[in-house]
Amino acid sequence: MITLVRGELYRMATIRSSWVSLALFAAVAAAFGVLEASFWALFAGLGAFGIAALTVCQHYQHRTIALLYLSRPRRLTVLFAQVVTSVLVSWLLAALSGITVLLRGDSGPVWRSTMIVVPVMAVFGAAVASVVRRASWLLFGFTVWFVVVEGLIGKMEWQLPISSYLDAASGDPFGLEVFVVWALAALGVAVLNLPRDLSGD
Repeated sequence: MITLVRGELYRMATIRSSWVSLALFAAVAAAFGVLEASFWALFAGLGAFGIAALTVCQHYQHRTIALLYLSRPRRLTVLFAQVVTSVLVSWLLAALSGITVLLRGDSGPVWRSTMIVVPVMAVFGAAVASVVRRASWLLFGFTVWFVVVEGLIGKMEWQLPISSYLDAASGDPFGLEVFVVWALAALGVAVLNLPRDLSGD
């Protein structure tokens, strides 16, 4: 597991698209943190989802997942290593970008709540990415879901993934519980989906 996590971190650091995406997520979240803590919480969550999606989907996009499974036949271990990597990197970037929120002086509770729920978002993103397996499809679908289903139709009031994430980031314990359930459900589907053939991907 440690070797796999180390390998994922090395891959993120050496692939230009990965570290450019990480820097972009951190910069955007930090910039919005200057304006409002809730904006930072939103973009920290979106960044965590994006990081998880890229961490998992790039293996399928570049066809390296088959080689990874050949060297590590236990697919569950590979999935958990990708989840742990996503959690570590997402939490670190949220902590760094959240410095602008802490400097405001009045947003400590939002910062603390967001730092608790960002790892859950990373788990959710990695699990969904393991099922969808294509970053472009996943990010497009996520955007449509967020804007149309949760924003326009649900008015951010239904206990759906992004709505419950935002509730949790604002300090609502029930929102955190609901979002943890969403993340665990997605992880369960990802685990059940692991034996799926790679030929169609």
